[in-house]
Amino acid sequence: MREQNFTRDRKVLQSGDTIRYNFKTKRGLTMGTYTKQSEMFVNAPYIKKVNDSIAYAKHVTMTTCDLDEPHFGFVANKAEFVTGKVAVTGPVHPEFEGVPLPIYLPFGIFPLKSGRHSGLLQPTFTVNEQFGLGLEGLGYYHVLNEYFDAKFLANIYSYGGWSATFIPTYRKRYRYQGGLNFTLQHTKIAFKGDPDYSLSKTFNLSWNHSVDPKAARGSNFSANVNVSSTKYNQFVVNNPFRNVSNMQSSSIAYSKTWKGKPYNLTLSANHNQNNNLHLINLILPDAGFTVSTIYPFQRKGTKAIGAKRWYESLGVGYSTVARNQVSFYDTTKGVFSRLLDTMQWGAQHRFPISMSLPPLGPLIVSPFISYEETWLTHRLQRRWNAAANKLDTLSNTKGLFIDRQMSYGIGFNTSVYGMFPFKKGKVLIRHVMRPTFNMNYRPNLSHKYYDVIRDNTGYVQYASQLSGNNNLFAGYGYGKFGGMTFGVDNNLEMKKRGKKDTVDKKIRLIEGFGFNSGYNFLQDSMQLLPFNLYFRTTLFEKLSITAQGLYSPYQRDSLGRDTRLYVWQGDRFRLGRLRSGSVSMSTSFQSKPRDASKAAPENPNGTQIKDPSLMGDEQRTRQMINRNPAEYVDFNIPWSINLSYSLFFTRNIVDKRPKTQVNSNLSFNNTFSLTPKWMFT
Repeated sequence: MREQNFTRDRKVLQSGDTIRYNFKTKRGLTMGTYTKQSEMFVNAPYIKKVNDSIAYAKHVTMTTCDLDEPHFGFVANKAEFVTGKVAVTGPVHPEFEGVPLPIYLPFGIFPLKSGRHSGLLQPTFTVNEQFGLGLEGLGYYHVLNEYFDAKFLANIYSYGGWSATFIPTYRKRYRYQGGLNFTLQHTKIAFKGDPDYSLSKTFNLSWNHSVDPKAARGSNFSANVNVSSTKYNQFVVNNPFRNVSNMQSSSIAYSKTWKGKPYNLTLSANHNQNNNLHLINLILPDAGFTVSTIYPFQRKGTKAIGAKRWYESLGVGYSTVARNQVSFYDTTKGVFSRLLDTMQWGAQHRFPISMSLPPLGPLIVSPFISYEETWLTHRLQRRWNAAANKLDTLSNTKGLFIDRQMSYGIGFNTSVYGMFPFKKGKVLIRHVMRPTFNMNYRPNLSHKYYDVIRDNTGYVQYASQLSGNNNLFAGYGYGKFGGMTFGVDNNLEMKKRGKKDTVDKKIRLIEGFGFNSGYNFLQDSMQLLPFNLYFRTTLFEKLSITAQGLYSPYQRDSLGRDTRLYVWQGDRFRLGRLRSGSVSMSTSFQSKPRDASKAAPENPNGTQIKDPSLMGDEQRTRQMINRNPAEYVDFNIPWSINLSYSLFFTRNIVDKRPKTQVNSNLSFNNTFSLTPKWMFT
C-alpha cells in the first residue's frame, strides 16, 4: 500500500509509503514513515512495530518542526519508542537545514508523555544597557501531581546582577485554584567605580487564591497579595508600566455564614504601600461579626396560630467591627522594634432594637432603641493658643477609652395618595406623599471627651479629644438631643391608557423629591436644624438625575459663623440660606445581546430595592463578583458605555467675603468584546 494514513481510535498515528504485516508474528514494518509522538515529529525510512507499545526505527530524525522537510532536528541511526512514554536513541547529532553539526552525544532521551511533564526550560539571550548581557528564563518545571506543579527560573547578567524566582501553582477543579510567585532580585548596574554604579537587594512576593463559587457553601476564602521592597519595581526588566507603578495593595479575606442562623463573620488582612514615599500600611486583623435582626418573642411551630401578638415584632440586632493598623517607613532603622509605638486599634459595637406596633388606621408606629459603643486608644488634650491664634495639642495619652452613645424614641409614618385626571380620564397624574415624624432623645454621654475652647473673638467651640489620625474610629458628637425630626418624601407618576391596549402604561415623572429637618428642644440656641432638600428622577428611561441642597435657617456673621437670628428676620424675607449642594447625572448605553434568549430579565416596574436588611447580602455579592469577575461578566453584550457627571459646591465666608467653592467630576467607562470569550474595559 502506498501513501496511506494508518489510524487507531479515529486518531492519525502515522503515514508512510509502504506497510508490511506478518500475521504469524503479528509485527509490522512501515517504510517512508512520518509519525507524531506527543509534541515530537518523527521521520524514518523504516519503523518496525513489535507490539502495541514498542517500535524500532532506523535512520530516524526527531524534531518539533511539522514540515515535510524540517528545518532542524536530531538525527540518530537507531531508536526505540515506548508509545506515550519515551524515545531512546544511540549516538545522536543535530542538523540544521540538512547540514549536520559536528556535535555528537552518546545517546538521546526524548520524553513522549502527553500533557504536563517535568523538564528544563530554555533560556533566552538578551542585551540591556543597565544590566549588560544576560540569560533570562533559565529554569526547571516540575510536576508533583495532577493538582500541583512548580517552576524555578533564574536570570543572570554580565554586570553581576541576577534574580531567582519560585512559582508554584495549584488547582483542584470545581474547588479552588491559586499560585505563588516569590522573587529574590540582586540588581547590579554598571561596574564598581562607574558614576552610575548601584547595587540593590530586593524581593517580591505575590499570592492569589480563589474558591469556585459553586464550592463556597457557607464560607469563602480569597487572597490577592502583592508585597515587595519599595525599590523592586524600579528594576523589573522589560516592564515599563511596572517601573513607574508606585502603589501596591494586598487583601486576604475569609467570610462565614451559618445555614439557618442569623450570624455572619468576616475576617480580612489588608496591605498597601507607597513606593515613592516608602510608606507601608498593614491593616490586620480587620474583623466583623453581624447578627441579623432576630425576634426573640416570636412564636414558632404550632404555637404560631392565630393573630400576631404586638410584642412578637420586637427585633434585636448586633454588629461589631474590630481593626488593627500598623504604619511604618521601610527606610527607618529598627522599624520592627518600633511597631508597637505606631500600632492603632479600635472597635465599634452597635445594638439596635426596633418594634413595629399594629397600625393605628393609616398610621404606622415604630418605637426604637439604639446603643453604640466605640473603643479607642488615643486621647488628645487641646488648648487655644491666643498668641498664635490656633488650636494646640498639649498631650497624646495612650490607653483604652470607651465612648458611648444611646438614643431612643418613636417614629410615625404614613402614605397619602392623590389622583388628578386629565383629558377626560385618559391621563392620570398620581401623587404619593410619605410624611415621617420621629420623636427621640439622645443623652450627652460623650461630654467627658470634649475640651471647651474659646478663641480670641470669644466664640466657643467644643474640640473632641478622640478625633484625629491617631484613632481608627471617630468619637461621637457633643451635646444632647431631645426633639423631633421630620420630613416628607414625594413621587409623581403618570398613567396613560393606550389606544389599542386596555392596560394602563405607567410613566415615572419624578421618582422622589422632598425635604427633612429637625428641632432640638434641649439646645439653648439654634434649635432648628438645617433643611435638606433633594430631588431624583430618570428622563427617557436613560438619564438619571439627582440633586441635593442644604439650607441653613440662620443668618451668619462676617466670619461665616451661624448666629441666633433666623434668615427670615430682618429687611429681606428668605426661607433659608443655601450652604452646599450637588447635582449628579449618569447614563448608560449598550448594544443588543448576541443571543436574545440569554438576555438578563428586566425589571418591569423599575422598582428599586431599598430594604436595609439586604445590604449585607448585597455587599457579600459584590465581594464575590470582585473576586471572581469572569464568573459574572455578561459576554452576551458586545459593548457598553457608562457616563456620569457630578458637581458639588459649598458657600463660605473667606476674608470676610462670600466665596463659592465648586468641584466637578466626569467619568467614562467602556467595555467591548472582540470575541465571545474576551472582554476589555
